[in-house]
Amino acid sequence: MNRRKLLGVLSACATVSSRINAQPSTVRATLHPGIVAYSFRKELAKGAMTYDDLIRLAADSGLQGIDTTAYWFPDTSATFISGLRTTAYRSGIHLYSLAVRVHLCQPTPELQAAQIDTCKKWIDVAERLGSGHIRVFGGSIPKGATEEQAITWAVEVLKACAEYSGKKGILLGVEDDGGLTTTAEPTVKIVKAAGSPFVGINVDTGNFPKDGYAQVALCLPFATNVHLKTRIADGSGSKQDADWPRLAEMCRKAGHKGFLSLEYEEDGNARSAVPPLLDKLDRVCSGRA
Repeated sequence: MNRRKLLGVLSACATVSSRINAQPSTVRATLHPGIVAYSFRKELAKGAMTYDDLIRLAADSGLQGIDTTAYWFPDTSATFISGLRTTAYRSGIHLYSLAVRVHLCQPTPELQAAQIDTCKKWIDVAERLGSGHIRVFGGSIPKGATEEQAITWAVEVLKACAEYSGKKGILLGVEDDGGLTTTAEPTVKIVKAAGSPFVGINVDTGNFPKDGYAQVALCLPFATNVHLKTRIADGSGSKQDADWPRLAEMCRKAGHKGFLSLEYEEDGNARSAVPPLLDKLDRVCSGRA
């Protein structure tokens, strides 16, 4: 091919490319259905259910992932972690997230260092498990401290943790879960102040004490993970049945392409209550509900 023909081909390709790029995107954000292990907290705590059982339940329910909870790991030995990872892989289930007891807001350097060390330990476990995400908590505001002071302390811990997790490609999601992160505003402030691409919000739709949908909307641009609860707070603070299709559409519009996982926290029997909710979740994630 001579130079003139080559330039003509390149020009034509560029024209086609520009036309394609000029078209508005019709790709919808993909939501992946999952289950939060905390849904079976009673069974896991009593030993009536194992994580292998949970993986089988997730696979049989057509889910794609499990948000694991480290509280009920029997240990973090190579035998347990590698066995769990293998079982999940063979079942087509992604152990995508790990919840750990890390509380960011600590008023002294010694307490901050302890939380950082704990987080680093679990980041290493998450890496071995194959999880790309860890959820952590804001913690309580110490007596006598202002919210701004508490945010500053939390940010210092979060920055140090993110520096370590980022080297391993693991995201940290700060969950809205009482204390300093009871509402969206301080939670967003913490995440923005951390200034790390490896930090975001683990959005729990049922934890906000008031104006649940509006609070979720504030957090979704920073979402690393989303939990669906069966109930959500209205403007008066009263809990109402959550509108899952509405929440799913909010996630899509915010560009969330990750997991949308059920976290069952009602008093009912999880073994009987969760399966029909997972059927509903599958329809919601696929846009059929």
